[in-house]
Amino acid sequence: MSSLLAPIEPAFAETAAFMDATLDALLPKPHGSEARLLEAMRYATMGGGKRLRAFFVMQSGRLFGVDRRPLGRVAAAVECLHAYSLIHDDLPAMDNDDMRRGRPTVHKAYDEATAILAGDALLTLAFTLIASPEAHGDPYVRCELAARLGQAAGHAGMVGGQMIDLASEGEELPLPEITRLQRLKTAVLITFCCEAGAIMGKSSATARQALTNYGQEVGLAYQIADDLLDVEGSAAATGKGVGKDAVRGKATVVASLGVERARAHAEALARQAALHLDLFDEKADLLRAAAQFAVMRKA
Repeated sequence: MSSLLAPIEPAFAETAAFMDATLDALLPKPHGSEARLLEAMRYATMGGGKRLRAFFVMQSGRLFGVDRRPLGRVAAAVECLHAYSLIHDDLPAMDNDDMRRGRPTVHKAYDEATAILAGDALLTLAFTLIASPEAHGDPYVRCELAARLGQAAGHAGMVGGQMIDLASEGEELPLPEITRLQRLKTAVLITFCCEAGAIMGKSSATARQALTNYGQEVGLAYQIADDLLDVEGSAAATGKGVGKDAVRGKATVVASLGVERARAHAEALARQAALHLDLFDEKADLLRAAAQFAVMRKA
């Protein structure tokens, strides 16, 4: 990996450790007759991962001097919502995956019914966390965070993108349609993470728009890199099955453009994303490095 990415690794590790501690404190401990559900929620959410979405929340807030504790709560909400999406995405009715992050998916470790309920519980917990006074002292800010997260996660965002993804299997979509699919499926939630700090810091419209633009470009670059890993990566490196997109005829930028052109497109998006951060000077260096990481990662 490029030496330009060296500063990002400690920052990722710090965010991951902070998020593990935050999630451990916020997730309910298994108890009572619903203990199996609570165990499955923790299994899905505490299972590691890159915590890249949490990183974007934390770093965007850092630009505006937002306190770490409320940022951690909002980042935890995003991690719970992301975990829910992975649980449901892995189900037999969706992508039918047996492995995630190098271990059995939730419906394999438990059962399908428990997995569905764990996903439902994590989704609702996300909005409980983000709407609580601990997330921000201003109720209007909390309302905006909840509304924006709902938009990013629902029919106009991630879930809508997943529906298009399923419905388009085996079809040859034009590149603009593939781009829209992937923006909805992945980039919109990442964009929310990049905006969250600006919302919490009550930033100027110009600063918020810069982070919105950054998130849109990084989010799409990240999804293209994910599709490249499905073609070129290994299960050992990624911790999940690979090569399934081509088998299922998924509409991806890689399938449309080929590996090399798709990689060049992702790299161009990452460069463009970094340019949106010019007004933040060196304070945004970690976000610039994260854009580069998004397209160079191996897992």
